Amino acid sequence: MSTTSQMITAETVRLNAICPYFTMFPLDFPLSILKAYAKPNARVLDPFCGRGTTNFAARLLGLQTIGIDASRVAAAVTHAKLVAPTPGEVIDAAKAILSDQKEEADIPEGDFWRLAYHDDVLRDLCRIRSALLRRNVVEEHVAAALRGIILGALHGPVGRIKKSYFSNQSPRTYGPKPAYAVKFWSERKLIPPRVDVLGIIADRARRYYGCVAPYRRGAAIEGDSRNRATMDNACDLIGKFDWIITSPPYYGLRTYLPDQWIRNWFLGGLSTLDYTSKSQISHNGRDSFISDLRDVWTNVGAHCRPGATLVIRFGSIGYRLVDDPARLISTSLEATGWVTTDLRHADNAARGKRQADTFHRKRNAPCDEVDVWATWQP
Repeated sequence: MSTTSQMITAETVRLNAICPYFTMFPLDFPLSILKAYAKPNARVLDPFCGRGTTNFAARLLGLQTIGIDASRVAAAVTHAKLVAPTPGEVIDAAKAILSDQKEEADIPEGDFWRLAYHDDVLRDLCRIRSALLRRNVVEEHVAAALRGIILGALHGPVGRIKKSYFSNQSPRTYGPKPAYAVKFWSERKLIPPRVDVLGIIADRARRYYGCVAPYRRGAAIEGDSRNRATMDNACDLIGKFDWIITSPPYYGLRTYLPDQWIRNWFLGGLSTLDYTSKSQISHNGRDSFISDLRDVWTNVGAHCRPGATLVIRFGSIGYRLVDDPARLISTSLEATGWVTTDLRHADNAARGKRQADTFHRKRNAPCDEVDVWATWQP
């Protein structure tokens, strides 16, 4: 068992909320597993890291950890949870960028951007974006935190009293589609607020980095876990893995990458919505989905110590409620070297808090989430 679990407090877990993200499982899921079973020198991997919950749990317990995701947004959010700058370092970095009159910015145009952000706010965001993309302006651990803070505040609700987000009225967890958003804002005559960009950054820096767990060796990698080179890179950083705790994209979730298009823009992507998802697990059919997952499990296993443990939380969404999730995952593990040892209904499903509910307009009769446990026995 990890020797640093006594350091986990309400303050140290705040960092896990740095960026709302709708593909996530509760922190207690990986934390309770690792706290109960992982040895102090265990190395933890999440090949579908999403918002980095598994990696953050590993950090809280003093374990080395790697997160991998095809989404650069996921990698950036996870990276932000693995660094330990002081709030002052983050605030000073943002202040220096915004006070530099020579800092140029490429400002996107069009109805969406005009209605999404006040001119001054968008200009400030673009100046910070430009500076961070150069990657030599701010120390990397500080830049990682500043990216995470801005990604978390980039879009969300307009507070009546305190302004905590930069945008016009928007969802917190995913970027609104441009045509729908423009219509929504125009019909309601919603004007983008002029907020204090530096003030929001400072508030969030103090909240999320004012009391963090000690730094532990780890990294977040933007990459495809089906590719051997990606996993080789992960293994080179901290060695072979003992624990894999993960949740693959749920069957039917085709818009995992496009739904984060505004955050992706801030990290250097297009200022327009792109629905292509070439690096995403295939959802073109059950067989292709299983085949892609099998490639991941095989690749992961080749970079694990004998006896390593894999825990997978999985379900399905919307119109793809056509298969037993446990059966689908069990099939994907066949002939990979992973031997299924246990199958459990997910705790959050039993409490009526299912990750898949995020994607339903209304509750119907969904497939429950399941946790599948397996051991590496090549």
